[in-house]
Amino acid sequence: MQATLLTDEHQTFRETLRAFIRKEIAPYVDQWEKEGQIDRSIWKKMGEMGFMGLNYPEAYGGLDLDFYYSMIFCEELSYCYSGGFTISALVIQYMSAPYLLKYGSSALKERYLPSIIAGDLVSAVAITEPGAGSDVKNIKTTAVRLGDYYYVNGSKTFITNGYYGDFFITAVKTDPSKGSKGISLLLIDRDAVGVQANKLSKLGWHASDTAELSFDEVEVPVANLLGEEGAGFQYLMDGLQLERLTAAIHSLATAESALRYTLDYMENRETFGKKLQEFQALRHRIATMSAEIETTKAFVYHCCDLQQWGRYAVKECSIAKLQASELAVGVVNRCLQLFGGYGFTEDYKIARLYRDVRVGTLIAGTSEIMLEIIAKMVIDGVDYDRAKER
Repeated sequence: MQATLLTDEHQTFRETLRAFIRKEIAPYVDQWEKEGQIDRSIWKKMGEMGFMGLNYPEAYGGLDLDFYYSMIFCEELSYCYSGGFTISALVIQYMSAPYLLKYGSSALKERYLPSIIAGDLVSAVAITEPGAGSDVKNIKTTAVRLGDYYYVNGSKTFITNGYYGDFFITAVKTDPSKGSKGISLLLIDRDAVGVQANKLSKLGWHASDTAELSFDEVEVPVANLLGEEGAGFQYLMDGLQLERLTAAIHSLATAESALRYTLDYMENRETFGKKLQEFQALRHRIATMSAEIETTKAFVYHCCDLQQWGRYAVKECSIAKLQASELAVGVVNRCLQLFGGYGFTEDYKIARLYRDVRVGTLIAGTSEIMLEIIAKMVIDGVDYDRAKER
């Protein structure tokens, strides 16, 4: 199955990226998973190939390509059997740096974007707090302006690239009395005085660093404000469409990789004198999962079309993220069952996929949040129109 507008150039890019992954990423995934840290040299290598700037302007070293290249990028990285590595890459290019590109001053963009695209800097987005998970309006981290600086106090949690990364796009309250209209975005350097990070131990995504952050009177130049003061909440809401779409692509590709891995196992595993792939009951399970993946992929690709066309598709991307993440959990679970006891050992990558896939229903808004967004639009007639919200 292919998206409507995929060309020979897109396929050539896929093959080039796939070859790069085989040579530069796949051989090191197990090591990164074991060490809980990705070798930073890979970002530089990816930058040299142009992979870190697919959707960024040429003025900053990017390639300014259409969204289908990003779709392919998300898919191919998700086939490498390491959700931790994949999410670290996706956070840089699609979940943090876009805020800098859209809302940062010329000086900020010139200072940071070329280094991100070159693979010299690793970025993160710091929104979630211990007491405010999906409830962004109720974040407690404050930024008080005194002269040419903001002084930031508070904490964040579940921040991918928060421990080894170089800077954070951080949601703060610049005016707590104004609710969502008092939220702003600041770029905070990891090595700023008063920033502390604690690396979290996680069920899955072992290769990625996920951190708790604390800010104690952190001095941030006013020049590091992204866009307008008080407009941060709207910026975040606008950015969630891309975040949820890439999360959907990642979840679905993870399901595909699990199915492919299982098929390889079934082709070689024998029991009761037959290969597993010869048992009708197991063949039908595979057929069912394949059908579920293909139908969900058709809708996710439709959402990629909407992204390419510049449509503000809140409902569609929420549906895609919900369906793909829930399906992926179910598919990987069913695939592991076909491995029997071997699926419960770390000798087989299906165990890692089982651990990694679970977080898909939590990141970028939980499944319950996706359901409520869809319910508001379908039942209450809420229209998440970008123009109307501003």
